[in-house]
Amino acid sequence: MSTSQPEMSRRLGAAGRFNEWINHRFPLQKLMREHVTEYYASKNFNIWYGFGVLSMLVLVLMIVTGIFLTMSYKPSAAEAFSSVEYIMRDVEYGWLIRYMHSTGASAFFIVVYLHMFRALMYGSYKQPRELVWVLGMLIYVALMAEAFFGYMLPWGQMSYWGAQVIISLFGAIPVVGEPLVEWIRGDFYISDITLNRFFALHVIALPLVLVFLVALHIMALHEVGSNNPDGIEIKEKKDANGVPIDGVAFHPYHTSKDLVIIIGFLILFSAVVFFAPTGGGYFLEYANFEPADQLVTPEKIHPVWYFTPYYAILRAVPDKLGGVILMGAAVFVLFLLPWLDRCKVKSIRYRGWQYKVALATFTVSFVMLGWLGLMPATGIYLLLTQIFTLLYFAFFVFMPVYTRMEKTKPVPDRVVFHG
Repeated sequence: MSTSQPEMSRRLGAAGRFNEWINHRFPLQKLMREHVTEYYASKNFNIWYGFGVLSMLVLVLMIVTGIFLTMSYKPSAAEAFSSVEYIMRDVEYGWLIRYMHSTGASAFFIVVYLHMFRALMYGSYKQPRELVWVLGMLIYVALMAEAFFGYMLPWGQMSYWGAQVIISLFGAIPVVGEPLVEWIRGDFYISDITLNRFFALHVIALPLVLVFLVALHIMALHEVGSNNPDGIEIKEKKDANGVPIDGVAFHPYHTSKDLVIIIGFLILFSAVVFFAPTGGGYFLEYANFEPADQLVTPEKIHPVWYFTPYYAILRAVPDKLGGVILMGAAVFVLFLLPWLDRCKVKSIRYRGWQYKVALATFTVSFVMLGWLGLMPATGIYLLLTQIFTLLYFAFFVFMPVYTRMEKTKPVPDRVVFHG
């Protein structure tokens, strides 16, 4: 005997009726089923698959803390530095919000770099996830722009002179270089108007772009399904109900694991915020605690640590235009990765020694370039920079060759648990 609609509503209770009312007007339950409770992911995910959710967590953290910072920040060359000091000293818990935001910037790049490294290990950029990778790279580029614009806002010495160096790079572009530099600055030199437009881009434009790209990234991922440490497409083997045999519902199985990873991350993040917020001068540079002075150039000018690999590549060649082209190519070549890798096997577990050596060399070169970007571009440091720049690009240039040569191991039909 069927139950009438009013009787069913009475049984559901107030919360159930409200949920029913929402679902009649907005596909909330449908979205939850498609993307959470009935989105099936491989059951052999390991800790490397937690950095995606950590990236989203830090993005939310940066947006929330950024909103609170804008309540007291003055986007003016005359008042920006003093407003940051006001936040740190006079706003209740302002120091905590500022340190969460500044530490969050470094944390964002740490989890994103580890997220990208996981994709390189397990072939998450390969067919059918090429678009997922390209959207992820667009997020990375937008994140770099967001970080650069935010770096200038405190209007300290490194903020000012770092912006001076980076913006001047566009002047190396033939014909349009100088007008482009003037257009970016909005003036003949870095001034109040430059700070204002960077503030607008950092606070409004780029966060919207980032959120939009993240949404597209997740939608594209859920359309083709998540990769796994074995590089096996679990959608190809389903039971009678159409559920992947080697898959489990993302919620509650993976969300519970992600919760453990999130708690661990927050413990480490809190330790840095409360006990080492400057990160030894890497997260917050000491020169940036001095107000910007156009007449005093800092002894050492270099970007924050997460830009230093590309800054080192920029300085690897003496020609300014050549350095700019090389730095741009170092980012652009990452977009081509799905089409450069010719190996049919995705996961590093079953790939040949050639790719393992190449990936290890690439990782070491990227880390070393990060360190060399903090060193003077002279003598042995310049020579090392040039060597590691060659190794960085060799990973991509020779990829179609050495990935064809790989002698791969047999890939299992089903996902495998490794202790």
